[in-house]
Amino acid sequence: MDKKTIWITGGSTGIGKALAIKFAKEGWNVAISARRENLLKETCGEHENISSFPLDVTDKSKCKEVFQNIVNTFHSVDICFFSTGTWDPKKEKDIDVEQIENVFKINFFGTLNSIKAVEKYFKDKKNGTITIVSSIAGYRGLPNSTGYGPSKSALNNLAESLYFDFGRSNVRVCLVSPGFIKTPMTDKNDFKMPFLKTPEYAAEKIYDGLIKKNSFEIHFPKSLTIILKILSFLPNRIYFGLIGKLTKYQKKN
Repeated sequence: MDKKTIWITGGSTGIGKALAIKFAKEGWNVAISARRENLLKETCGEHENISSFPLDVTDKSKCKEVFQNIVNTFHSVDICFFSTGTWDPKKEKDIDVEQIENVFKINFFGTLNSIKAVEKYFKDKKNGTITIVSSIAGYRGLPNSTGYGPSKSALNNLAESLYFDFGRSNVRVCLVSPGFIKTPMTDKNDFKMPFLKTPEYAAEKIYDGLIKKNSFEIHFPKSLTIILKILSFLPNRIYFGLIGKLTKYQKKN
């Protein structure tokens, strides 16, 4: 029986890397992509089931080229896991238009470029899974999040839209909404992160959600995400008041 194959973008560090290692240990062929080729090679050198396919997801034509190379190498791709993202909290406190454009270019359009690259393949194949990594920051607006939160909210909406479009071809679209995971990106945060978990924890939850379950959204840790989901349904006045107190945000009169 041929091994199944997963393609992971954002595979050089954090959740992407941990998930690549998890799938490799489970016997899958794993294709990992990211801009930093040296980090990809390090991971590949430690795990024989993992192969490096360097990529900058903001390059549309390169996304298509890399995916075709992966198909040529493994003949079939079963899951795509698109987790490329960027975050700079120091630049999120004010409206920095260039910064916000860059965040959307990577977080939203980088993911969209990746999905476009695999669209025809999966619709023709009529099975498989496309996974979009968002964040709990995409549920509702938060202080000091002028670019990151909106980009993740856009991904949430995109995933819901694609759920219908790909569903007609029997292709599963899955949304992943992690809480705080200790990665080089969250290491930039200057506040205490509640329920902080490891990338390995995230990889286990994602693997179970993709392989053992069939729900649209994989969110974790539940102790945090359930609270935020409840908050997201509250009327604006109550939501703004609660989030303001929790984040020590003070409205100026």
